[in-house]
Amino acid sequence: MDKVHVAPCIQDDIHGFAQSYSPAVYSLVFILAVVGNVLVLCVVRRYRSSQSGGVCAFSLTDTFLLHLAISDLLLALTLPLFAVQWADQWVFGLAVCKISGALFSLNRYSGILFLACISFDRYLAIVHAVNSGLKRNTCHAQIACALIWVMCLGLSGVDITFKQVEKVGSFSQQQRPMCVTWFTEKSLQWQVGMQLVNIVLGFILPLLVMLYCYIQIFRSLCNATRRQKRKSLRLIISLVSVFVLCWAPYNCFQLADSLQKLGVVSGGCQFVRTVDVGTLITESVGLSHCALNPLLYGFVGVKFRRELAKMCKDLLGRRGLGIEEWGQRKRRKTTVSLSSAESENTYYSVMV
Repeated sequence: MDKVHVAPCIQDDIHGFAQSYSPAVYSLVFILAVVGNVLVLCVVRRYRSSQSGGVCAFSLTDTFLLHLAISDLLLALTLPLFAVQWADQWVFGLAVCKISGALFSLNRYSGILFLACISFDRYLAIVHAVNSGLKRNTCHAQIACALIWVMCLGLSGVDITFKQVEKVGSFSQQQRPMCVTWFTEKSLQWQVGMQLVNIVLGFILPLLVMLYCYIQIFRSLCNATRRQKRKSLRLIISLVSVFVLCWAPYNCFQLADSLQKLGVVSGGCQFVRTVDVGTLITESVGLSHCALNPLLYGFVGVKFRRELAKMCKDLLGRRGLGIEEWGQRKRRKTTVSLSSAESENTYYSVMV
């Protein structure tokens, strides 16, 4: 999506590679991400409808995971547009270009910030379990989510400003309209500055928060015997680990690009070509993250699998049951869910 343009360097091989690589990868990630995150939203909605007490009765973990799924789904909806661009050219206009670029940045920021919030919530629940009751309020979690969305929208404003539809091509290829982040020579400082801000605020600082939380959690659980906390921790650590593995390579190439533009690193056209190809590949790996979270819920989250199985049984059971019989069955299940939720207090999460 972002383009590094160095005039003296011929980039025919990069454009050819992108045309064959990006459409297939983006299309596959789009299908998996939409199906997976829609299932997550349906499962959370089903569980939420069985609970009483309104928004503030919802689990803190599920609140953040719900917003994470929405963020991933928004990103996935932009991928077909960029798949069409790499296969042919950008045909959707300037407004869609700016909105799509903003959604990309929005997901990058919000994704790791929601994961950082989940980590901090687990830190309060496990390390400070005795005196964190007032702090771990789900209404406060909703406010935190709203603040994260507002802050990330502000950070993605750079894409709205600098995303342009420009004709891009190499010496031997016909130039095509592309949706790119277009910086002039006068705005080069903006480009380098925003790349560094993306790396620091969108990756390093939240990662440090998560590492601190989990180090303290592991120390607290050394002699713990509560299996439920260990199971929930396994899912959250899996989410964080996959996020780091997906986005760390992309941030490394972004850092290399910034250092090259600042003159700290010099490598000529070969270095620029390597950074361009590396950015293209690692960006697609980062984008695949929005399709991997639902798979983690399914493979690691025992309760999520249970709720998903119940939802599928309900959908299949509606065909063979009369309206009255199905209604009695649903009420019976709701009663069981409520009693289960009450027995496990506010710690119960449909995801783990």
